[in-house]
Amino acid sequence: MLRVDTYPTHEHNGIKIRRGKALPFGATIVPGGVNFSVFSKHATSCELVLFRKYEKKPFAIIPFPDEFRIGNVFTMMVFDIDYENIEYGYRMDGPYNPREGFWFDKEEILLDPYAKAIGGREVWGKDPDWDDKFQHRSRIIFDDFDWQGDRPLEIDMKDLVIYEAHVRGLTKHPSSEVKYPGTFTAIRDKIPYLKELGINCIELLPVFEFDEFEHSKISKVTGERLMNYWGYSAVGFFAPKAGYAATGKYGMEVDELKNLIKELHKNGIEVILDVVFNHTAEGNEKGPYISYRGIDNKTYYLLTPQGYYYNFSGCGNTLNCNNPIVRNMILDCLRYWAAEYHIDGFRFDLASILSRDQKGAPMVNPPLLEALAHDPVLGKCKLIAEAWDAGGLYQVGSFPAWGRWAEWNGQYRDDIRRFLKGNGDMVGRIIQRVQGSPDLYSDRGPTASINFITCHDGFTLMDLFSYNRKHNDANGENNRDGADENYSWNFGYEGPTDDYGINRERIKQVKNAITILLLSRGIPMILAGDEFGNTQFGNNNAYCQDNEISWLNWELLESNQEIFDYFKKMIEFRKKHPVLRAEQFKTAYNSSGYPEVSWHGQEAWNFDFGASTLTVAVMFAGGAEDYGTEDDQFIYAAINMHWELHGFELPELPEGKDWHVVANTGMIPPEDMWDENNHKKLADQNEVLVTARSIILLTAK
Repeated sequence: MLRVDTYPTHEHNGIKIRRGKALPFGATIVPGGVNFSVFSKHATSCELVLFRKYEKKPFAIIPFPDEFRIGNVFTMMVFDIDYENIEYGYRMDGPYNPREGFWFDKEEILLDPYAKAIGGREVWGKDPDWDDKFQHRSRIIFDDFDWQGDRPLEIDMKDLVIYEAHVRGLTKHPSSEVKYPGTFTAIRDKIPYLKELGINCIELLPVFEFDEFEHSKISKVTGERLMNYWGYSAVGFFAPKAGYAATGKYGMEVDELKNLIKELHKNGIEVILDVVFNHTAEGNEKGPYISYRGIDNKTYYLLTPQGYYYNFSGCGNTLNCNNPIVRNMILDCLRYWAAEYHIDGFRFDLASILSRDQKGAPMVNPPLLEALAHDPVLGKCKLIAEAWDAGGLYQVGSFPAWGRWAEWNGQYRDDIRRFLKGNGDMVGRIIQRVQGSPDLYSDRGPTASINFITCHDGFTLMDLFSYNRKHNDANGENNRDGADENYSWNFGYEGPTDDYGINRERIKQVKNAITILLLSRGIPMILAGDEFGNTQFGNNNAYCQDNEISWLNWELLESNQEIFDYFKKMIEFRKKHPVLRAEQFKTAYNSSGYPEVSWHGQEAWNFDFGASTLTVAVMFAGGAEDYGTEDDQFIYAAINMHWELHGFELPELPEGKDWHVVANTGMIPPEDMWDENNHKKLADQNEVLVTARSIILLTAK
């Protein structure tokens, strides 16, 4: 028996149709056909344009009859179409008056904002047909993936060790030795490596569909094509990047990404996506029509009174995130990724934009951020904000949180870098950062702080100690792009050198950095490749470099095995000591009989908090009753960033315990890091000598 609502009522040039369902938006497979639904408040009419895959000319253009419009939604059910082999778009008619915010053009074919797959860039870097006006084509998918019981892992926030990686850059270099380099599938081949390193969460740079040819040009410096490599410029928010899939040319990118997520989960690794809701690839007034501009420009973008685009993103336009329509689209998008892709969390690029109202002013209680914090589908997802934007709004420590949001702690990055470099007057700030930044998150706890020293944006860790200045000439912007304040130091020689002494100092600084990072309370984040000394040759803004500047060179894993081993053992050490992963700030004594965190100078229990010094020691005392361990745990780190040797008097331990060496960054392997069951007992239990720019890490046994 046919249901009434699956029976066609109209026909257009032989294609049977009827009024559809207004919700959900997008293209939804229904019995007998496909339901199309698209919102536009200001359009006067709409047409559905249907193509066979890869064909330039449509085989059907179907106007939405007036009775197919429900409120501000055009909706139509189309029967008997082969949804696996079609592409579709919309043509909207309406006023054209940019000063009033209207950009309607009936000749433009527009991408569905809710498209779950997008054609046009199925193979990375393959030149499209530039004469085709419809560059990015909506496709229809059937969500029938067999997850075999998989679900998000829901690892406690305090236990995360995040690994930030670019899908293509992680495996594209020939040295990666994978079958399909630069793809989702290739990351599966690296899962054993990720497990050995010890990370339990991978944060992927944008995987939503974007156009790698956006602003593409040939570099006058290198002669190579510059690409939109990072992908911080979404074409569509619901579709994975087809060019990142080995099977993208077959339209299988959805299943390929889901297979990757399933395998990562099987191996205890969560997946966080870097999402970009602050702007789109349509750019400013001179940008292309792709989707939102032609569907309802005035709704989707923040506009000045003169109709120009506010540019709080630094990329030409700014999404009108707290408009109810746009807000609901973002919620729908994240719910879709959480439900259909089993994503564990999201990191929001330039998240402060999400707190601006429809005139661009910051709000105290932004409805979008509140809705995300309390959304039932996203209730277990990690929510991480990059708590600033390109319009000058800086909210590190003050981002609206509702007990849910964590933040990229940019102050942690800058303070640790300056201290490692040897800048004075930093120790007071270092004390805050290592404790989990109570000066910023006193009411939220250490897990609100995502601690990082390097990320995709800036120097790699090895470059931080190899270059005094950025070297971005290959970007074609006369070295004007990228941050100038890097707090880096090259140890007397700019770039690679054969000088043994300089290279030892650089490796030592890498070890110092990761030691402080993994001892700090909060959530540590490591940039992919830092664990084996990867370099970008001094480029601190490699957003356009689809080449060996950005690709991880896995040959360095062999030549810098010592760095990898140190990273791995430090991650293991952190996991074994819950006192380093506290969720609350405690200043009182705990069940160990000691303060949970105490600060020491070169004399135990005596630290001048007002001093300008490059030496500081911290002791963590984890009471067995407080942390569920078999015994009280004591960790002591003597940190000497001075250019001279210093002695540190050691705090006295409870009877029956002695200090043992875990790590000494001033030593070479194997004495730089001792195995857990082979920690070296200190001969002198009263004092430890720490060489210049070194850290000695001790534990009590």
